[in-house]
Amino acid sequence: MRMLLVEDDAVLGGAIRDQVAADGHSVDWAKGVVDAAAAIVCAAYELVLLDLMLPDGRGLDFLKTRRAAGDATPVIVLTARDQISDRIAALDAGADDYLVKPFDLFELSARIRAVGRRYAGNPNPLVVIGDLEIDLAQRSIHRAGKTVQLTRREWSLFEAFVQRPQQLMSKGQLEERLYAFDAEVESNTIEVYVGRLRRKLGADIVETVRGMGYRLGAQGTRA
Repeated sequence: MRMLLVEDDAVLGGAIRDQVAADGHSVDWAKGVVDAAAAIVCAAYELVLLDLMLPDGRGLDFLKTRRAAGDATPVIVLTARDQISDRIAALDAGADDYLVKPFDLFELSARIRAVGRRYAGNPNPLVVIGDLEIDLAQRSIHRAGKTVQLTRREWSLFEAFVQRPQQLMSKGQLEERLYAFDAEVESNTIEVYVGRLRRKLGADIVETVRGMGYRLGAQGTRA
């Protein structure tokens, strides 16, 4: 997934960014409401990690504004505010989850996966595609009983197809999923990763629609 992290604390923000990147996601980091508002109109984010107390405004107001504008991007609130009233206010404003600081980074990873599955329309982490057995929570794949190892970016790309089995995704959309704003992307990057997925998971796992993009292939019927 491509995420927007809105957090002003440099140490915590750096730790979250590194954890999210290690999980195979791309992340853009905004340190205030103004930067977050500018970023969210420039990229198609699949998740926002939002602090509530920011130097130039309130995260809760930012969330309310986005929801009022019709933005349905899932939001996980990350905050030191631990009162029940704060949780209720955030959830009522449209937050999808609420995590109180300090928190374990691995718990954050698990909550990100859970929110991602819900928005993909399948809360079950276990997916079967042809002879592939996929555990989205454990980030593991077995093909005909044998473990298949994917790199971080291979997994992120494959997960995009699994979560949207009927959706055609352009090369640009897939690049956005894999890379943050400041990353350099080679012109043939997606082609290279699609080729790797086909070698590891089957030649028909990803279908190319010439001039338009890619989608889960004909064999990709989820059970």
